[in-house]
Amino acid sequence: MNICTYTRLLIIGILSGTLLEGNAQEPRYPEIDGLVMTGYQGWFNAEGDGAGLHWKHYEKEHRFEPGSCTIDLWPEVSEYEKTYPTDFRLSDGSTARVFSSYDRSTTFLHFRWMHDYGIDGAFMQRFIASIRSPKGKANCDHILKNALKAAQQYDRALCVMYDLSGMHASEADLLIDDWRELMQQERITSQKPNQYLHYKGRPLVAIWGVGFNDGREYGFDEVERIVDTLRGMGCAILLGVPAHWRTLSMDTVSDDRLMKVIAKSDIVMPWFVGRFNAQSYPRFQGIIGDDIAWCQEHDIGYMPVLFPGFSWYNLRNGVAAPLNQIPRLHGSFFWQQVYGAISQGARTLYLAMFDEMDEGTAFFKCANDVPVGASPFLSYEGCESDRYLWLAGMAAKALRHEIPLSSDMPTRKTE
Repeated sequence: MNICTYTRLLIIGILSGTLLEGNAQEPRYPEIDGLVMTGYQGWFNAEGDGAGLHWKHYEKEHRFEPGSCTIDLWPEVSEYEKTYPTDFRLSDGSTARVFSSYDRSTTFLHFRWMHDYGIDGAFMQRFIASIRSPKGKANCDHILKNALKAAQQYDRALCVMYDLSGMHASEADLLIDDWRELMQQERITSQKPNQYLHYKGRPLVAIWGVGFNDGREYGFDEVERIVDTLRGMGCAILLGVPAHWRTLSMDTVSDDRLMKVIAKSDIVMPWFVGRFNAQSYPRFQGIIGDDIAWCQEHDIGYMPVLFPGFSWYNLRNGVAAPLNQIPRLHGSFFWQQVYGAISQGARTLYLAMFDEMDEGTAFFKCANDVPVGASPFLSYEGCESDRYLWLAGMAAKALRHEIPLSSDMPTRKTE
């Protein structure tokens, strides 16, 4: 390494907080190529878990009971160290139980599953709407610290993803100050072993929710301030944008400033969840190819989003949201996307989401024996509870050319 390169890395390290205590350890995950990452909500709380947030992300209108809930999938809880009884009943009359993301044992189990099945790591979702309150921030901090320890124990990559949904226009500094605290006080990017995800020598921070045309309060002024400040602190930036970002159409604001802020970023991640089903996917496969070509031309990384299915019937009270809105088809819908993304040239994949039961996109273990009564729940179509974890691991192998890429969904008999 020549002196100029060393000096540049030293400055980046100081700015990013990675050299605050002696020499920084080389990150275990310096790049994203070859990685299959998952989004991790970590937002489910249970009454009595110690967070004081009741049934957060289970309840609707402060009630978690038959006829009032937000989840369409039910977790398979046999492996959890700690679970919580609910007012729901299974078909045999027994009490249906759920987990809390607040429990350390829950986070460690989830990261063990990532390790065992071959998911490389997690983007930890950090909602501005949650961290604006002391109780919400304390909950998020607690779960993030557990995730960092679990990532170290199970050798998984970890990256913070700020979700701007619900952010007020005045809260850009809230995000900036929160990241500075995580970086400097919590040493999130420099703990040993260093599991924090990096990109081209810099710790990666994801900013999700840029350019959507759904009437968000914040705009490009706030987003550019966040991006410019974090880059000045030595970070690489991933932007979560709408599916039609290149053409500024459909789900995207028709404003050229989106392309300006994308040009300041390092990786672009279009949001595909709910945008297609098995029949309409072939059109989006072509969009992925065009996206990748644009990103290669502009020297920007690209991370396509894959999801196993979609349903938010209970979250939306069944209004314009049929149960099982985008069917999983026993995994073939997900594998259709795996084949499509990799064949178009994708070098990394984002799985949405590891634990998202509210929108029916969960990859983790969910139940076939679901509660009966006023709230309908999806089963896993009779599939084994770990089918999507296993398929995620196979996607990672296909991405890294450890198995041949095929349009046919693999089965355990052919692993």
